[in-house]
Amino acid sequence: MLFFLDLSLCRRYAAASAYMALMAGFATAGETQTAPDATRQQALVRMVRQDCGSCHGLHLTGGLGPALTHEALAGKPLDSLAATIYGGRPGTPMAPWKAMLSEADALWIAQQLMAGFPEPQKDAR
Repeated sequence: MLFFLDLSLCRRYAAASAYMALMAGFATAGETQTAPDATRQQALVRMVRQDCGSCHGLHLTGGLGPALTHEALAGKPLDSLAATIYGGRPGTPMAPWKAMLSEADALWIAQQLMAGFPEPQKDAR
């Protein structure tokens, strides 16, 4: 008897397993991580506005990617959101940001998104 293995199914399973392992790491590490300092927080806010906003919309109300507003994220697990930011979503346009962020950075961003990300500040000129 011959069995044929669907390789696309295997790839999706492997990607999902890796994603779940990453989420498990956030679930245990999330409570011990410290928030980034004020300078880093400013840089992260700019990054979210510029880089995340290019897909999720200038006001994070959606675009190519889903809305990241307080209302849209209500009831979603914080650790899952942080893991998505850090590790991306395999099979979707959501790229991993782990090359530019620490896990603590990703967790801080997720916390800010869940609380309602701050509105962009106007230049005081």
